[in-house]
Amino acid sequence: MTRLPTVEDIRGAAMRIAPHAHVTPVMTSRTIDGIAGARVFFKCENLQRVGAFKFRGACNAVLSLSDEEARRGVATHSSGNHAAALALAARIRGVAAYIVMPENAPAVKRAAVEGYGARVVSCAPTLRSREETVARVISETGAIFVPPYNDPRIIAGQGTAALELAAQVDDLDAVIAPVGGGGLLSGTAIATGSLSRARTIGAEPEAADDAARSMREGRIVPSNDPVTIADGLRTSLGELTFAVLRERGVEIVTVSEEDIVKAMRVVWERMKLVIEPSAAVPVAAVLRRLVQGARIGVIVSGGNVDLTRLPFT
Repeated sequence: MTRLPTVEDIRGAAMRIAPHAHVTPVMTSRTIDGIAGARVFFKCENLQRVGAFKFRGACNAVLSLSDEEARRGVATHSSGNHAAALALAARIRGVAAYIVMPENAPAVKRAAVEGYGARVVSCAPTLRSREETVARVISETGAIFVPPYNDPRIIAGQGTAALELAAQVDDLDAVIAPVGGGGLLSGTAIATGSLSRARTIGAEPEAADDAARSMREGRIVPSNDPVTIADGLRTSLGELTFAVLRERGVEIVTVSEEDIVKAMRVVWERMKLVIEPSAAVPVAAVLRRLVQGARIGVIVSGGNVDLTRLPFT
């Protein structure tokens, strides 16, 4: 599939993953509404399986494989939510999963991936080592590579969160989601733009603003090993995700590290929701009133937090 995914692909993904993925709730907070100067609706993907939206895309990709492909198993390299998502999706399909993880990945994340039945292969903590190791694993096993974001099946799966949001909340003026590799944001843009009048906005850290620069310059500006608390948003856009964002005219806003920590704390304290720093990025943009509109939807991307390294003081 080389064309860009459509809303029909997202609808198809929703049907495909329906027996396995949660329809996550939408929550609100009067306190946050007051700070934001708008009604804010939180689509809680932190309550999704594996604690993140990533399960939607991984599940759709694995269930889209032919029987012949699935028998070969699946492989990826990831130290984050995609690793756990693909491991669980493979277990559901009953196929092998090979996950390449850097040797400095948190032990809790490795344990979660292994808990879903995947085989974890360690590598040095560099992109080159990740890519070389997963290539070797694929060569040895014949497994199908499932990328974390730059894949039409992944984009369609991630777009099912916005598809649900459109059915749960009427008359939104804007929907905002975080952007790293762009799978969630591009899927959100397709679903939102096809089903409503709402604008789609992406949010990223000022310290990792490659998507904002890419949209301004009309080309993919790769990230250069950015340092940000929002570790899930350090990745550069892919060719497919960038093409969707340009086609849909998605605006990107940025927030500071201080903004991210404050937003994360507000949600923990006021809404009693555990969200990870990457999920706090669009919340920070809303709290700073960088998003215009009376009714704003926020895709809360995940809730997987290293509790030994909380940023609160």
